[in-house]
Amino acid sequence: QVQLVESGGGWVQAGGSLRLSCAASGRPFSIGVMGWFRQAPGLQREFVAGITEGGSTNYADSVKGRFTISRDNARNRLYLQMNNVKPEDTAVYYCAADTGGASWVLYTHEYDSWGQGTLVTVSS
Repeated sequence: QVQLVESGGGWVQAGGSLRLSCAASGRPFSIGVMGWFRQAPGLQREFVAGITEGGSTNYADSVKGRFTISRDNARNRLYLQMNNVKPEDTAVYYCAADTGGASWVLYTHEYDSWGQGTLVTVSS
């Protein structure tokens, strides 16, 4: 099992930028695919972006062209650069990781480790 801790959330005006980080500890060498999810008030948690160890990425249509996911394998860190944010991006953002070594998790979103979340609020 790994532990994931998100940081970088906060308040931002529409059109602005924010960078989220996720630090992995415990057994970081076991981590394969990592991803970001979000949950807005009253809604189900939804996929935002995912990335393999080799850097292949997958994005939700709602964030394509605005958000960029990246990772630093040496430092066991995951990032989400959020540009041109919109009020509908307001949500709690969660970091997720797969420790089973399945690369298809990039598309199936079946992660087994989750962080506690960080709140992002976008004002109009």
